[in-house]
Amino acid sequence: MDAIPGIKYIDKTSFFLIAGPCVIESEAIAMQIGETICALSDQFQIPYIFKASYRKANRSRLDSFSGIGDEKALNIISKVKATFGVPTLTDVHSPEECEIAAEYVDVLQIPAFLCRQTDLLVAAARTGKLVNIKKGQFLSAESMKFAVDKVRESGNDRVWLTERGSTFGYTDLVVDFRGIPVMQQFAPTVLDVTHSLQQPNQNHGITGGKPEMISTIAKAGIAVGADGIFIETHPDPGNAKSDGANMLPLDSLKDLLTDLVQISKALKR
Repeated sequence: MDAIPGIKYIDKTSFFLIAGPCVIESEAIAMQIGETICALSDQFQIPYIFKASYRKANRSRLDSFSGIGDEKALNIISKVKATFGVPTLTDVHSPEECEIAAEYVDVLQIPAFLCRQTDLLVAAARTGKLVNIKKGQFLSAESMKFAVDKVRESGNDRVWLTERGSTFGYTDLVVDFRGIPVMQQFAPTVLDVTHSLQQPNQNHGITGGKPEMISTIAKAGIAVGADGIFIETHPDPGNAKSDGANMLPLDSLKDLLTDLVQISKALKR
């Protein structure tokens, strides 16, 4: 795993954790989530990166929540970093956003639907920040080599890939775990557990999900050797403003991490 300023416990475990809310809703919720997960990171000695989108650009409906304002949200993410001493990650959606977001976070994430956008990948690479590229739901694991090449050929070797499921019919996703070792040939590879359990394109225009399968998918990801686990979590998913249908309740994260650490230790033995 490439070094990120502020990350701890890098030699203590075989996987790292990217976790946080889907999108910044308020400072209070972001700080609550950050404080809780940082405490768990210390308890389990798992390297931790706080994740939150400052704006959601990919929405099913015009009236879907997209954010509280870019500068306000980015400042909240920055406050989480300053308060708890952890690195941070956020999505970017256009080349113009990359330089702005890079002033606030350590990792720029390329959304799955945008992973082939050359200008976006190049702009993210040129910030010098670590670039996390989500695999498109419509692409093979093998094809992600070319996304990695775009970042590296733009002068930045700090790049990860993230598996987040593949389209299965119109309203479901499946995870092909064979893709993780394939993509690890190109870059460190993360498993996005919660987005892999989305059920998109519902007739009512709100994405569904299968959160009861979070533990199953996460355990399988550790078992096949994913470098990192990505989980969106919220104190009250039922009232979350985005992706609540597939998020993990914050008070369930401790039990999940207990299981994942045990699996990781068993694999080491």
